[in-house]
Amino acid sequence: MPDQSKNSGVKDLQGVPGFAPNDPTDGRAPLEWESKYPAEAQREIRKEATYLAFLLFLNPILIVVFWLGYPNRWLHLTDEIYGTVVKYVLAWLAGTMGGTVYDIKWLYHVVARQVWHMDRRLWRLFTPHISGGLAFAMIALISSGMLGIFNTNAAQSRALVFIVAFLVGLFSDKAVAKLNEIAETVFGASTAQEKHKEDISGKVIKEVQPTSEIKQPVPEDSKLIALSKDVADQKLNS
Repeated sequence: MPDQSKNSGVKDLQGVPGFAPNDPTDGRAPLEWESKYPAEAQREIRKEATYLAFLLFLNPILIVVFWLGYPNRWLHLTDEIYGTVVKYVLAWLAGTMGGTVYDIKWLYHVVARQVWHMDRRLWRLFTPHISGGLAFAMIALISSGMLGIFNTNAAQSRALVFIVAFLVGLFSDKAVAKLNEIAETVFGASTAQEKHKEDISGKVIKEVQPTSEIKQPVPEDSKLIALSKDVADQKLNS
């Protein structure tokens, strides 16, 4: 019988919302404090943690620098142009910070649950930057008026731009779902979506025609009865 102990941590991870609240011990006995990861894995984990910590502290510093207008001392832009620049820079940086916070939470959970592995490293490296790009796009949509959640003038508030961009970065999956809805509204659903519907198992369900449109073969005796009725009706009318 196959050993299920190796996959038990993954199953627990999938079944527990937020990973840790249901089992704060992470499956360890009391006083079991040593890391179960080999030395090479520990070095790689520290590299990722250092990278994310750097992003976490760098983004607030850059936000304050742009918010206070220090770059404009060298750029010499008008207040209107610099305000636009700051809006989108804040959107990107705040979104990146939100994605970084989410990434750090994911990292320490998977390390504690002993499901950390190298194959997801690209996801952990690029998640903050993808979040920054999504936040940038979301603020642009708000400013354009295509997203009716806020008034277009609301995007002129730096505080609102920051909080919206941070939330987009922190909940990037939901932001992608909202952008997908907007794309379907603007460009329409794809041809495949219009012709086919997929059930949960992935099988294609063909659209069934209404019953009134389905042609059934007519028996020969029914045709004779109908013909006789028509002849009788014609005689009565005459």
